[in-house]
Amino acid sequence: MFGFGAVVVAVVGACWLSGALIGGLFRLTFGLAGALVGATFTALAAGLVALLVMPVLLLALMPLLAPALIVAGLVWLIARAARQSHSAPTAH
Repeated sequence: MFGFGAVVVAVVGACWLSGALIGGLFRLTFGLAGALVGATFTALAAGLVALLVMPVLLLALMPLLAPALIVAGLVWLIARAARQSHSAPTAH
């Protein structure tokens, strides 16, 4: 009778262990799939929020950026004016 009880405990333990391993595998698989889907939706939401916030942020920062933009524009105008004009090549 003791041997039969040991066999029953071993069989129940093996079934429990295999069920726990299969359950862990399912949990790992669906956790990974959920993380990928969640990351995709998070990236999409972050992109939408950035599209909505960036114009407002750029307009708010325009007073800080205006001097740098004016200096860059002046440098571009001076460099363009200082460049020699090249005539079109002529055929010989």
